[in-house]
Amino acid sequence: MTHSISPAIAKRLIVALDYPNVEEARVIIEHLQGIPCTLKVGMQLFYSAGPDFIRELKSKGYSVFLDLKMHDIPNTVKGGAHSITRLGVDLFNVHASGGRKMMEAAVEGMESALTADTSLQRPLLIAVTQLTSTSQQVMNQEIGIQGTVEYAVVHYARLAQQSGLGGVVCSPLEVSMIQQACGTSFATITPGVRPAGSDIGDQTRILTPGQAIAGGSDYLVVGRPITGAHDPREATEQIIEEMSLHVND
Repeated sequence: MTHSISPAIAKRLIVALDYPNVEEARVIIEHLQGIPCTLKVGMQLFYSAGPDFIRELKSKGYSVFLDLKMHDIPNTVKGGAHSITRLGVDLFNVHASGGRKMMEAAVEGMESALTADTSLQRPLLIAVTQLTSTSQQVMNQEIGIQGTVEYAVVHYARLAQQSGLGGVVCSPLEVSMIQQACGTSFATITPGVRPAGSDIGDQTRILTPGQAIAGGSDYLVVGRPITGAHDPREATEQIIEEMSLHVND
């Protein structure tokens, strides 16, 4: 990695380990060795590898985003948040559409784990607003939520903040609206980031890494442009370079 790039900037890049098993995930981690990025473990990998893989990543010094998007009755989410916090993750999430009581229960579960074990770090608990694969047509006609995607996202962001969460997952296109509604200290974690010229896949609301950072995104989530690259390390370094050029002082 270029020496002029701060590790603090690299940490703001979340590399999505979207793999079916530990063996494949470890291959990409080997490519990225020495780059202090954050690693995201989603449903597919976590359901295959389990909590031990999270502990393995933490033992190697990585920051970890456990992306399970919990959405259930409040008591179940409370228990899930307690268990996740005990793993020592740095970020985890719930669906804001679960409502205020559910999100408050997630906070309670996190706090109970921190109280029971004071050696644990406090993770950043965030809420998913609308998936970046969701278009307005899908939201209106299939999910049954009326109005614009932007209105729904800001509404969910305010609800998450009122529930005691520290930020939201959103499109980079919606960061400025969320900052206006919730303030700049309310974190924005943005998938839907694609380097110029890359395949957008199933994403619909996207920006480049530089545009996302310049627009105020706190963390960028990037998967296939890195994991599917011919040289994943070079792709990662190029994204971090681009991020560093657009960080607001």
